[in-house]
Amino acid sequence: MLYFSKLRILFISILTIVFVLIASSNLIKNNEDSLFNKKINLGLDLQGGSYLLLEIDNDPVIEQKLQNLTTTIRNYFKEKDIRINNIKIVDQNIFFNASEQNKQIIIDVFNDENSDLNPYYPRFKSHQLILEETELNFKVNFSRQGLITLKTSSQDQAIEIVRRRIDEIGTNEPNILKRGNNRILVELPGLDDPMRIKSLLGKTANLTFRFVTKSKEDTFGVEKLKYENDIDEAIVSKRIIISGDNLLDAQPRMDSQTNETVVSFSLDRVGAKRFGKATSKGIGKQLAIVLDGKIISAPVVRDTIASGSGQISGGFTFQSATDLALLLRSGALPAPLNIIEERTVGPDLGQDSINAGMIALAIGFFLVIIFMFVKYKIFGLITNFTLIINLLILLGILTLFEATLTLPGIAGIILTVGMAVDANVLIFERIKEELKNENNNILAFDSGYTKSRTAIIDANITTLLAAIILFFMGSGPIKGFSITLGVGIFTSLFSVYFIARLLTGLYVSRHKNKERLI
Repeated sequence: MLYFSKLRILFISILTIVFVLIASSNLIKNNEDSLFNKKINLGLDLQGGSYLLLEIDNDPVIEQKLQNLTTTIRNYFKEKDIRINNIKIVDQNIFFNASEQNKQIIIDVFNDENSDLNPYYPRFKSHQLILEETELNFKVNFSRQGLITLKTSSQDQAIEIVRRRIDEIGTNEPNILKRGNNRILVELPGLDDPMRIKSLLGKTANLTFRFVTKSKEDTFGVEKLKYENDIDEAIVSKRIIISGDNLLDAQPRMDSQTNETVVSFSLDRVGAKRFGKATSKGIGKQLAIVLDGKIISAPVVRDTIASGSGQISGGFTFQSATDLALLLRSGALPAPLNIIEERTVGPDLGQDSINAGMIALAIGFFLVIIFMFVKYKIFGLITNFTLIINLLILLGILTLFEATLTLPGIAGIILTVGMAVDANVLIFERIKEELKNENNNILAFDSGYTKSRTAIIDANITTLLAAIILFFMGSGPIKGFSITLGVGIFTSLFSVYFIARLLTGLYVSRHKNKERLI
């Protein structure tokens, strides 16, 4: 019916005004405490910024996993009183040999569908590991499913760490996405310091504390590491006292005694206990602080450090200390990241895209206004007014959720205008047909709205389904297009069947006796 109750009119008016006010917050500067302080974020193609495609080097992850598996396999068979010999890792394969009497037992253990040593089968119908046997020599390597699971896990961890590091910098609305099972796409709109981001993402940030030793016969083994200057070297024990996993917090600060910038850190309970015990036994020794295989500093332990806190010095600037603290707080990457593709979009190019999109929207909107007015006169004006309100409501919803607007998103908005016009055209043409058989203007208009509803809703549902598929299957700009298109469908239906119908009903009610309304 064209009739709207006062309550419905009030609801439509309030809802429209609220979203228009929210949309207007994009044009004015508001305080943080303001009610309407949200804004639409601009994407990389509109705001400018950096685009990075990162590739995960999974070889260290595989090597580390194999090292852990070597220990697991050895301990597993030791508990079963099954002796295996000469276990070692060669070319990402685990080799060992066993006696004839244990041969079949070992094969059965690896092939058992419910094996604790070789899992995944109940879930994937494939084991984590593949066992190959030649006489009494065994070779163990990852199955296809085992590698996929390992790489996926590494990728998920890397994405989380990358997100933490970027969030710490304060970059607005970063876009971090998976690409395959070993790549990560990072889009950073409005980034003004891409070199810093590259530096932060390029560091694994694997922190360890180890004692410097002069003896090459350390129980845990030793290795020679270089200092950050790549000149000086030191022999350090492979025994890790504490690692970055034990850190609770890290912050840059000024040392009051030396007036140099340092990174202060605090440890969790386990780390504090281990650190206190190690420093009590290592008084007089150098404690090497190793980051990504290089020694940052190696201070001499003067006293027991039982407080669970300390500091790292190394000739830092405040910026480098801040970045190091950020890396330590965010955690170590599971594997090194290599930048294989890099693009930078300047703000001028982004502004050109905005101008081009706005010009396209303005031209399209102007032509629609002219067409609707010429074709439907006063009802064309009502439609044009409704289209403006529709755009404002759409922008208000996007603003409310602080959505990111991209150039394809602007295309989705333009398409929304076309869909709203199409709905009104269907309604008015249907009304014209009804007026041929109906003398009562109110009944004819009401019938036109009612009988055209099915066609309009069906058309919008099919478009909505396409938008949903694009959202879940697409990425980046495609998602931006699908979001504006999907939201635009709902705002278009609201504007057509509530706002436009309300205004049309008011006009028809006042001119119901006029011979030709449309």
